[in-house]
Amino acid sequence: MLAQLEGFVAAARERSVTEAARSLFITQPALTSRLNSLERRVGSQLLVRRRSGVELTEAGRAFLPFAERALEAVAEGRRLVDGLARGEGGQLALGASPAVSTYALPAVLHRFTETHPGVGLVVRTGHSEEVLDLVKRGEVELGLTRLLRDPAIESTTLWEDELVLVVHEGHPFVAGGWARLEELGEEHFVLFDRSSSYHELTSALFREAGIAPRGLMELDNIDSAKKMVEQGLGIALLPQIAVATELADGRLHRIRIVEQPPPRRPIVAIRREGAGPPSAAAEAFVALLVTMGPELQHRASAPRG
Repeated sequence: MLAQLEGFVAAARERSVTEAARSLFITQPALTSRLNSLERRVGSQLLVRRRSGVELTEAGRAFLPFAERALEAVAEGRRLVDGLARGEGGQLALGASPAVSTYALPAVLHRFTETHPGVGLVVRTGHSEEVLDLVKRGEVELGLTRLLRDPAIESTTLWEDELVLVVHEGHPFVAGGWARLEELGEEHFVLFDRSSSYHELTSALFREAGIAPRGLMELDNIDSAKKMVEQGLGIALLPQIAVATELADGRLHRIRIVEQPPPRRPIVAIRREGAGPPSAAAEAFVALLVTMGPELQHRASAPRG
C-alpha cells in the first residue's frame, strides 16, 4: 500500500506517469500497475491518463491530501524510530532510591539532558525494595539502588556508596578528627529505621566489634538525620555523598574510625531479567552513570574552600 501511495503522489506531482516512474527509479509499467492496484483498493478512478500527461479526477483531488499525510506520517515514524535507535528520542523511565535521587541523580541528569535533549525523562523514587518492584513490574526501565539479590533482575555496578561518621562542630571528637570503635559505644546515635539498608550496615559494623551503641532516635530520612546531628542531638553514619556540602561548610565534621575501614555498599543499575536489549537511551544512561561514578565520589570526598 505504501508503494502505491508513493506512486500516486509522485504521478500527481509530476503530472506524468513517465516522469513519476523516473523519480521513483522504477519502470513505467511497474508504476502503472501500482496505480491500477490503488484505484481498485480505493474503489474509484484517481487519475485520467492523457497523451499530455495525467490529471487528477475529482476523487483523486479529494484523496491526494490523505495520501500525502499518510506518507508524511510514515516518514515521521521512521524518523522517530531512527532517533530511538540512536538514543535521541523517546522516554526513559527511571526508579531511584532516596540517596541516589537526591544527591547523585541531579548531576547525572543534567549531563544526560545536554547530550540527549530529545529524550523525555520520568523519575520515580522509593526505597531500594520499592524500586525493585517497579523494575519487576516493568513500570520503569532502569532502577538505581543498592545491591539486591533477586533472580528476576540483572545488575550493573556503578559506584560504591561509603558511610562516614559525622558529628556536630562542638563534639569532642572534632579536635583529633578520629575515634576508636569502642569509644562509639558511649555515644548517642541517630539511626535509620530497621527497614533501611543503612541500619543494616551500621548494625553490622558494631556487631562485629562487639559493642552496642545507644540509639537516640530512628529516622527514615537522610536530611532529617543530618539536621539532628547538626543540632548536637547525636552522631551518625551517613552516606558520604549526602554530607559533602555540610562537611565543606563546617556544619558537620567527619571523624575517622581508627583501624576500621568505612562501611561501603555498591550502588547498581538494575533491569528486569529477560526484558530484551535495553533502549538506546537506557544504554547511554548506564554508560554515563559508570563514567560519572568516580566523579561523583570525588565530589563527595574532595575538600571545598
